[in-house]
Amino acid sequence: MSAVSDAVRKANADGRAALVVYLPAGFPDMDTSRACLEAAAEAGADLLEVGFPYSDPLMDGPIIQHANQIAMEAGYTPRDDFAMCERLNANIGVPSLVMTYYNICWHYGAPDGLRGFATTAADVGLAGAIVPDLPVAESSAWLDIAEGAGLACVFLVASTSTDEHLADAARVTTGFVYATSTLGVTGTRASLSQRAEPLVGRLRGVTDKPVCVGIGVSTAEHAEAVARYADGVIVGSAVVRAAADGGPAAVARLVEGLAAGCRRGYGAVANSDSAR
Repeated sequence: MSAVSDAVRKANADGRAALVVYLPAGFPDMDTSRACLEAAAEAGADLLEVGFPYSDPLMDGPIIQHANQIAMEAGYTPRDDFAMCERLNANIGVPSLVMTYYNICWHYGAPDGLRGFATTAADVGLAGAIVPDLPVAESSAWLDIAEGAGLACVFLVASTSTDEHLADAARVTTGFVYATSTLGVTGTRASLSQRAEPLVGRLRGVTDKPVCVGIGVSTAEHAEAVARYADGVIVGSAVVRAAADGGPAAVARLVEGLAAGCRRGYGAVANSDSAR
């Protein structure tokens, strides 16, 4: 389907859940954010999500909100974010996606903001886009433009989503289906929600596309647990906190542990199935 879905399936074929790592562009500064993303790729991330900071996020919790605010106060713009992505993608061997909100896409490169955003994203080497506040029912214009630019699209679903919405989101997704593990905003949590596994089970009934779980996953133990039932594990706030506390070296240490958890959890299920 796309380089994004292929990366998930490649990890699965290698005996692990794919690890998807999120970090915002420009935090704590642009060069350090790129170094942290490169460190994540080197340490075992299969996909990178590059957040483009936005002043009114709907799903970002306090850790990511704070990081975004620092980047915006530094004066970075989406054009600066794209320039960083171009340098990043020249140095890594895994696909990257942009994650931002519709208003950023709509207003980029006026008068045709959506097309300008998608074209620029593809030109700098991004493989896909996550626009969490774009409803599937209103996504036709973006889907056409993204397809023309060669960008994979990722849509979010939640435990409260109807079966019809799950099927619709899976149908238009060309990267992976983003299953949110809990209701509310992103952030690190001491324990995982019990909502994610049943949600993934419902998705299995309507699609064979990759399903990755995020929001609240912050430790290697969390990653291992999610890898037992999902194709991929998404980690954001914990990585942002590591970047703030210790820069690229701290990000690398965290990602190494998360990647090991992804392999343990997915491998345990594969070994159990083969023993039957």
